[in-house]
Amino acid sequence: MVEIILASKSKVREEILKKNGVQCVVSPSNIDEDPVKISLLNEGASPEIISKNLAELKANKVSQKNFNTLVLGADSVIDLNGELISKPENRIDAFNILKKLNGKKHSLISSACISKNGSMIWNYTDKANLTMKNFSEKQLREYLEKITDEALYAYNVYQIEGEGRNLFTSIDGDENTVMGLPIIDIKKYLDNYK
Repeated sequence: MVEIILASKSKVREEILKKNGVQCVVSPSNIDEDPVKISLLNEGASPEIISKNLAELKANKVSQKNFNTLVLGADSVIDLNGELISKPENRIDAFNILKKLNGKKHSLISSACISKNGSMIWNYTDKANLTMKNFSEKQLREYLEKITDEALYAYNVYQIEGEGRNLFTSIDGDENTVMGLPIIDIKKYLDNYK
């Protein structure tokens, strides 16, 4: 299989690729996502479009410096009834996000984009639906106390590969998508790439 560059500093995304036999070199894009999100939200873009555009932006940026190499960009967002929920900035923010999701069904959207020579050549967006249990504020605080800063800011508010699994009554969709990478379709593309 072809080796790729992963335009992300997410350890979880890197692990998903390696577990699935995809060799990668990590080269984070380090783009400032907030201005892009604000601009797209002002244009009325859906969470899916925002996720896709951010994945493409990351892949294209790294691809411009690495010619004739496939670059994978990825982005994940939470969609709560059409409202975009991004990664928390701090622990207060994380607590408020968990409070907002508490007892509700929401979608986790993960987009992947493969670029070559500065342009997108393939993209895919997958969605998983999650239903969060009802928790007291005390239980939410106790959950957050168990999560390290690194994990909290890197993997959104919950980590289904760890403590976060206990937050949900149901997870409908691919768990790799929830962790940030729709690997099944990425692998299909890479397996057929010539």
